[in-house]
Amino acid sequence: MRFDPRGHARVPDAVLAVALAVVLSAGATTEPGIGPLGYAAIATGCLALAVRRRAPIPVLVLTTGCMLAYAAGADPTQPAAFPVLVAVYTVVKDGRRLPAAIAGAVFLAGSLTAWLTADGTRPVRSLVERTILLLGWFLAAWIGGVVSRHREAYLEQAERRAAEAERTREETARRRAGEERLRIARELHDSLTHSISVIKVQVGVAIHLARKRGEEVPPALLAIQEAGADAMRELRATLDVLHDTGEPSGSGLDRLDDLVGRVISSGLPTTVTVTGRPRPLPAAVDRAAYRIVQEALTNVSRHAGPAAATVTLDYGERDLTVRIDDDGLASPDHRPTPGNGLSGMRERVAALGGRLHARPRPQGGFTVRAELPTEDLT
Repeated sequence: MRFDPRGHARVPDAVLAVALAVVLSAGATTEPGIGPLGYAAIATGCLALAVRRRAPIPVLVLTTGCMLAYAAGADPTQPAAFPVLVAVYTVVKDGRRLPAAIAGAVFLAGSLTAWLTADGTRPVRSLVERTILLLGWFLAAWIGGVVSRHREAYLEQAERRAAEAERTREETARRRAGEERLRIARELHDSLTHSISVIKVQVGVAIHLARKRGEEVPPALLAIQEAGADAMRELRATLDVLHDTGEPSGSGLDRLDDLVGRVISSGLPTTVTVTGRPRPLPAAVDRAAYRIVQEALTNVSRHAGPAAATVTLDYGERDLTVRIDDDGLASPDHRPTPGNGLSGMRERVAALGGRLHARPRPQGGFTVRAELPTEDLT
């Protein structure tokens, strides 16, 4: 948010205007010949300074005219020039030097004329001293306006430089993040692609030989072949994400049936139950729900022993609840509660502002329950 000096200076300007009006009016009481018009000129010329930042030129013209009218009707001292000095300073600070110079010259000439006509016997030296003193004040107001304008310009330039430096730092951070993504992509490619390809080739050879001999292909080999193809597809999608800065397009619940089919082929009976009214989900929630089911079923296959699993998707009005239950007989002490699988689930759920519960079931087995908010992410 940029600082607006004009908006923040309205109250001080009003205070300055009232203070000058009071001081000059009090001083005018000691001057002979000051009538209602003189006091009106003082009040108008001073109070106009309250809006000097919003309308500097009109205020300069009005203040100069009023103070000249006041000077023409009396023999004021130099403080009568104070409102004009403030107006000149404001106009010069606003970058309009010519009107300020004209107003200063007009006021000096008018004041000198008023002094000469007020008392023709006044010594010339006194008039010269008054004029030089008043000229010095106007020069000081002029220089003050120029200095203030240059200072504001410097501060604005420094602010722009700071903003540019911040933008440059953000661009540098994004570039480094992109470089890190590319490095991770290369590491994944080097470490995983070759191994998965070897597994696919070996399984493919085993299936080919079995069919060539007229033997029935074991379902486990077919499941491995399909899982390998799916792993390669997901690996390529992940690498594409790491090479690109866009939103990842990984698997979602639209591929849940394929996942469950592979799990069943590997020997884990699994059923899927959907409650509520299914609806399109935010991409992040869709991916997280799929990965949670995938990781939970993988944990069941690895650690539960002989078991069956149930996947439940409950579409609420503001959230999606994903629950995976199994009736495995393995001891809870051998479940992967502190492992990377559940840690990854917790990180995914926490990133979406949801909650994850993973605990043994009283009747045996294990439960993973994730509550994923959907309302604020659509």
